[in-house]
Amino acid sequence: MMAKRPVEEEVVRVRRLFSTAGFDDLIHEGDLTAIKLHFGERGNETYLKPAFVRQVADAVRESGGRPFLTDTATLYHGSRENAVDHLLTAIDHGFDLSSAGAPLIIADGLLGDNFVEVEVGKSHLKRVKIAGDIAAADSMIVVSHLKGHGMAGFGGAIKNLGMGCAPPIGKADQHRASQPLVVEERCTGCGNCSSACPESAVLLEGGTALIDPEICVGCGACLVACPEGAMVLDWETIPIFLERMVEYAFGAVSEKEGRFGFFNFVIDVTPDCDCLPWSGAPIVPDVGVLASRDPVAIDAASLDLVNGQEGIRGTALKAHHRRGEDKFRGVWPEADGRLQIKYGEEIGLGSSRYRLIEV
Repeated sequence: MMAKRPVEEEVVRVRRLFSTAGFDDLIHEGDLTAIKLHFGERGNETYLKPAFVRQVADAVRESGGRPFLTDTATLYHGSRENAVDHLLTAIDHGFDLSSAGAPLIIADGLLGDNFVEVEVGKSHLKRVKIAGDIAAADSMIVVSHLKGHGMAGFGGAIKNLGMGCAPPIGKADQHRASQPLVVEERCTGCGNCSSACPESAVLLEGGTALIDPEICVGCGACLVACPEGAMVLDWETIPIFLERMVEYAFGAVSEKEGRFGFFNFVIDVTPDCDCLPWSGAPIVPDVGVLASRDPVAIDAASLDLVNGQEGIRGTALKAHHRRGEDKFRGVWPEADGRLQIKYGEEIGLGSSRYRLIEV
């Protein structure tokens, strides 16, 4: 595990970290190398900036690879639900060839239907659906912005693999375990949830919202759309959702053994995912950048480093401000992000043990 302090010339030093972590060894001459990242939803401001990604792309090229930047379509309606809108959003955020140093490819195709099935044989899923162009890549560098998440607790390397490498139908595979519930006494029958639902799974009956469990894919669009908080998560099902997500992460790398590496940027650690069309204030000071070949270890180290910080008061962090306390549960008390790490280790995705080396 390699880490660096957030000091001057941080952008340039990303390339040094690439080499120190041994990523140049996992790139073979002529490789088509996927750089998996999140371009940020339109309106979000704390997505990972192109200047950092440029250093990764240049380092891949210097190692003999042919890099391309990639992501997949969203399950919800937004600025990244098809390849055309997704690419326009990425370009608007500065990810063009001249600034980011590599071409952009939306890995699951124009409408999110380019994928392959990968055998995983795990407890919840025997096969998973992985975006076709990610599956076809010879090697992969996963570049993640560490931040909070209302269901997963946090998003790092594991979530970037599991949710991020799946087409919409694969995202639905994961989310089906976490369908929301309606608190009827809060519902005013405004219809916002029904309008927001991409699957038309929310109906209004007698002035109250009703979710059809046979249609709902658990994407969470209705939770965001409801002004009254009448749509809530069924927290008893969230561990199953997380385990399915981790099984997808296993599938994303299972056919690339020894050919993948991970960067976690523990900067601008916001309370919410970059999928939202806004950005909250960071909840801890910037920590730095981590690199590893193990997605479980890098997420475990990232969490420990975040929790080792003094929380920033006056933000979405309402509790657990002291060093050593769980910061993401200070924002999302019901969401236990460490379940990702525990289950990832259990199914052989990686190890939670790490040795932190500052460079």
